[in-house]
Amino acid sequence: MSASNLLVELFVEELPPKALKKLGESFAQVLADSLKSQGLAGADSVATAFASPRRLAVHVTSVLAKATDQAVQQKLMPVSVGLNAEGQATPALLKRLSALGAGPDAVASLKRLPDGKAEALFFDSIKAGASLSEGLQKALDETLSKLPIPKVMNYQLEQGPGADFQPGWTSVNFVRPAHGLVALHGDQVVSVGALGLLSGRSTQGHRFEAKVNPVVLHNADTYAAQLAQEGAVIASFEARRGEISRQLKLAASKVGTNLHPIDDDALLDEVTALVERPNVLTGRFEEAFLEVPQECLILTMKANQKYFPLLDASGKLTNQFLIVSNISPEDASAVVGGNERVVRPRLADAKFFFDQDRKKTLESRVIGLSKVVYHGKLGTQGERVERVRAIAKGLMEALGQASLAANVDTAARLAKVDLLTDMVGEFPELQGIMGGYYARHDGLGDQVAQAIEDHYKPRFAGDELPRDLVGVVVALADKLETLVGLFGIGQLPTGDKDPFALRRHALGVIRMLIERDLPLQLEQMVDSAFGAFAGLPEPSVKQDADLASKLYPPFEGKAAERKDLLVRFIYDRLSGSLREQGYSAQEVDAVLALDPQRLAEIDQRLAAVRAFAALPEAASLAAANKRVGNILKKVDGKVEPEVDAALLKEPAEVALYEALTAVKVKARMKADDGDYTASLQALAVLKTPVDAFFADVMVNVEDAALRTNRLGLLASLHQAMNRVADLSRLAA
Repeated sequence: MSASNLLVELFVEELPPKALKKLGESFAQVLADSLKSQGLAGADSVATAFASPRRLAVHVTSVLAKATDQAVQQKLMPVSVGLNAEGQATPALLKRLSALGAGPDAVASLKRLPDGKAEALFFDSIKAGASLSEGLQKALDETLSKLPIPKVMNYQLEQGPGADFQPGWTSVNFVRPAHGLVALHGDQVVSVGALGLLSGRSTQGHRFEAKVNPVVLHNADTYAAQLAQEGAVIASFEARRGEISRQLKLAASKVGTNLHPIDDDALLDEVTALVERPNVLTGRFEEAFLEVPQECLILTMKANQKYFPLLDASGKLTNQFLIVSNISPEDASAVVGGNERVVRPRLADAKFFFDQDRKKTLESRVIGLSKVVYHGKLGTQGERVERVRAIAKGLMEALGQASLAANVDTAARLAKVDLLTDMVGEFPELQGIMGGYYARHDGLGDQVAQAIEDHYKPRFAGDELPRDLVGVVVALADKLETLVGLFGIGQLPTGDKDPFALRRHALGVIRMLIERDLPLQLEQMVDSAFGAFAGLPEPSVKQDADLASKLYPPFEGKAAERKDLLVRFIYDRLSGSLREQGYSAQEVDAVLALDPQRLAEIDQRLAAVRAFAALPEAASLAAANKRVGNILKKVDGKVEPEVDAALLKEPAEVALYEALTAVKVKARMKADDGDYTASLQALAVLKTPVDAFFADVMVNVEDAALRTNRLGLLASLHQAMNRVADLSRLAA
């Protein structure tokens, strides 16, 4: 069966730029997978995606004109149902065969094969392979139905198949109105339809710079080249992205040897989705605007204008920026001048906001937080700030850093105030950052300013942590207040829904505790944070009586339950994070099974478990530990780890007792010193006496005193072995 390469393109109006990359990838992947599942393309067929502002396309190699016929064996029914006592076909069998397009003469060719306890009748047939036209139509329909469209449009068709088609009466739902469909198998058009369009070989090039329009494609393999040469379009998203990146670096080097465009993958993706033939130009603005914090200028240039600000070698903003244009005129001065005129009012607004905000101190704005609702059940931002201050105070007391308490309290009190400023009102992304600038302007010092700026950190995976302890404490307090408050009122994440980003907050708490090596106990910290919600005045925000009764502690009588849920939630996030870092599920489970309270010790415990697992004695000791745990679980009541040496009778239990007495002291001392690896490795000498004990000693004897003593010995062994981690989790 002959094979050729296939090209399918859907030409549409401008697609949403932030969704284009995913739309292009999905269009190519789903269509190629569908062709492969129908036998029209092989497993080694390569699908190449194309996506520009006005097109989605895919090139698939080695596609058959018709899929190979396939032998199909279908189970019909049990023999006892399909054939009567004389071996003749029953009406049920004849009806089933008729549904498959076979007549009574097919009965003789049916196969009788075992199917469980009985025999069944099977019908062999040949399933004709799908033609490319049929298969591509199915693939195209499936592809369009599965596109990750952010928002669907409804529009009326202007033209359609059939002489009786009436323009404006047929509606279509799609991401944007579609105007062309190309389907080429080699140099032949494949007859398919979609969105009221019939396939052909013509597409459109660049709106203004195409040499030929429409572009008539010779065959599937000339698509990208013809669009580039005749249509002035770089069809590949990745190729266009690479070209923009190249031009950005080149343009920056021409402006200054030490300059570079801002590194922003999301912006680069968005701009790639806005242009078909990129042309990078350089613009500039007045240096007076550089008096405004550079974060403000960068944000307005990126978010509103899609420009790439130019930074110097130290990362400081210059007064020049790069424009990615979609046209390449001989004289680009009009394009550059127009963009410079457009950006100037944006920068002027930022300067105005900055100047106006500095006329009032942060302290003078604090009272305004009492008028801003934080959450219907948790009061205002003012009340939230008081809780953050209380949590931060508790953390400082636990850390024993009294000298920093005043700065921590000031930063916690002022951290949310910039929400009331004009700049943050215009650019919410700058919250915290602007608070830091305004704190320095108010003379509050770098430590307080940095803490205000950093208290949202880490904002995302891989983000940096607050720079010093004051910032860490305020950030911890802020995240704990959010977690406790929302868990307290039952606003827990469900499935993939986490509207308050509680998973991110929990991971932020975990990272700060571990990476800053904080000597804080997790459950004590959470308990203290819950305590910050107690004893506060009734919220000032107006509530109805029923709602007000549910606001403050004890969280509708469920504080203890919600506290436990939050602690488990943090451990679950920690477990997932550790596995992503390369630790095995067994290693993580062994360490977290003990609910270690100081998270800063987790890494050392994991390293100790990994080293222990490599010992030749590890497997045997882990299995024994699991066996001991199972024995102790079956005992009514708690078994105390106490042993009366006078009651030890069997040589094996005496040997275990003596070995354990010597080892557990050493293991405990090493663990207390933080040398968890040495603590676990000290247990290796127990393998022989433990194995002998289980081989020679019966624990559940009739003599109650003897049984209790042996259980106490096992409890003592269990305690010694599980000081660093639950070693039973390492058992196969």
